[in-house]
Amino acid sequence: MAVDIKNLNHNQLNELISKAQTRQTELRKEKVAKLREKIHAMVKAEGFAMEDVFGGTRKARRSTGTVAPKYRNPANPEQTWSGRGKRPRWFNDALKAGKKEKDLAI
Repeated sequence: MAVDIKNLNHNQLNELISKAQTRQTELRKEKVAKLREKIHAMVKAEGFAMEDVFGGTRKARRSTGTVAPKYRNPANPEQTWSGRGKRPRWFNDALKAGKKEKDLAI
């Protein structure tokens, strides 16, 4: 099917491009689904489960546990900061007052 794009106006050309991109996406999804079915059939034919071949279904996530505090507010020892993220106001105030980071370290 050949389309003479020289005779199309701007709106028609945009519509054609949009339809072509939609069709391209559909074809890609169909191809991926067929490939997934082939792989599943091959794995099953060999007597394995998908999890045996490809591991678990979820990606392993890094643990985001709490970090030990590195700095303590000398005016209020309950206030601490791990050194990560935005500096707390008390930390900035102490630096402005002439203290050094090592003075605030735990």
